[in-house]
Amino acid sequence: MTIATTEKTSVVGIRFQKLGKLYHFRTGRHKDIDPGDYVLVETKRGRQLGQVISYIDTTKAHRKKGMRSVERKATPRDMVMKQVWESQELDALITCREMAAKMGLDDAKFVKAEYSFDGSWLTIHYSTENKNLNIRALQKALGKRFNTRIEMHLIGPRDVAKIMGGYGACGVPRCCSTFLTEFSPISIRMAKAQGISLSPQEITGMCGRLRCCLVYEYEQYVEAKKTLPRVGKRIGTPYGEGKVRDVRVLRESVVVEVEGESGGRRERHEVFKHEIVPLEELRALQKKAEAGCSKHENGGCDCGAKTAES
Repeated sequence: MTIATTEKTSVVGIRFQKLGKLYHFRTGRHKDIDPGDYVLVETKRGRQLGQVISYIDTTKAHRKKGMRSVERKATPRDMVMKQVWESQELDALITCREMAAKMGLDDAKFVKAEYSFDGSWLTIHYSTENKNLNIRALQKALGKRFNTRIEMHLIGPRDVAKIMGGYGACGVPRCCSTFLTEFSPISIRMAKAQGISLSPQEITGMCGRLRCCLVYEYEQYVEAKKTLPRVGKRIGTPYGEGKVRDVRVLRESVVVEVEGESGGRRERHEVFKHEIVPLEELRALQKKAEAGCSKHENGGCDCGAKTAES
């Protein structure tokens, strides 16, 4: 379906990398653009070739001032040119690493070289923990070697893992290399809420940071826990009154420790949400009812509460 000439479909989301962010551009006078098409646009890094991913509803999306327009649809020649330059990226990365080694830049890890579609721009993605590392000499040497404009792009450990690919601790390809387009903030609180061991081996990904998957079910755990009693709370169960020792969120149940008959050996039972009797809440309501009505002490009470004397 071709984009209609309406306000809702005059903006498209374009991606320049397989799992990169979406950037918004106006369709301009090009009304025959479809999702999946490759187009040329002008960016801060010069002309770039990107793929149209989706239409953007401008009534919901934030419209930025100065939003640029699509220059034109890509031609077969543009696509071939892109493939030619992509085939040279590995050689460029190897050359960069060799030159960096000669300059003694051992604190930096160079992970990817990326050409613009016409070869007018070469971006080197690297990571380092040395904040004072100066790579201007390398950037200048690479510019002379490849006779093109060089950009040195510093990336974090998560981005390195995304570029390198491979398998995660779960045994399947890493999330960041398969479908994640952006990294969400992750905290140790998310692991605690889900009852996951805080051992570094359990919560740390291949990148050395907290695993991205910790955020996937965090909100569901938080919402589910609101409907279950906390650890240490006393509740009523089909087995008698007991204390909550563990919360099993996904099963919507709790493990309760109940005293045996005649104060005998304590027993543990799994009690599901529909079997739980909230003793503390019931006792609080009973106490309030026994306290009587504080608003109509002289009689004529119509709020439903009775005085203790009655």
